[in-house]
Amino acid sequence: MSVGREMPGDEISPPVGRPRHGKADWLTGARITAVQGLFYRPEGRAGEPEAVEFVLDGGQSVLLTCASDHTLNITSGAWPGLPDWCVPAGQWQFEQLDRLPPPPYGGVWTVIGTQELRDDHGEVCEAVIRCENGDFVVNGGDTVGIRFVRG
Repeated sequence: MSVGREMPGDEISPPVGRPRHGKADWLTGARITAVQGLFYRPEGRAGEPEAVEFVLDGGQSVLLTCASDHTLNITSGAWPGLPDWCVPAGQWQFEQLDRLPPPPYGGVWTVIGTQELRDDHGEVCEAVIRCENGDFVVNGGDTVGIRFVRG
């Protein structure tokens, strides 16, 4: 399934906040322009993000959120808006993730494939977004863990 635009043989992405269903290569061919962490900030900057939003060329986005069972929910995002569950909205904010590299020359990461690792119940516990210059590895937990592994 493509995210936000129709591609040959794919479906149109689900409405914002609805889980996507389908093949594990759901993001192949997308161009990522930014990766933002979504933080709950009632007392200032601290901790890990509650979600990570991959902003795609063309304005669409993909949101990976930790669930209470330490798995990942993968939905269409609402970039630059906050998800509906960010209440009160004034205590949530997107921030650049300092430990991730900037986009390579040209300003985008091009996705060449994805992989989902699932638990015994079939829920996604890790998503790997493979790009030409390395892989984004996103893990569920109490918060979302993300790292970039150079290829």
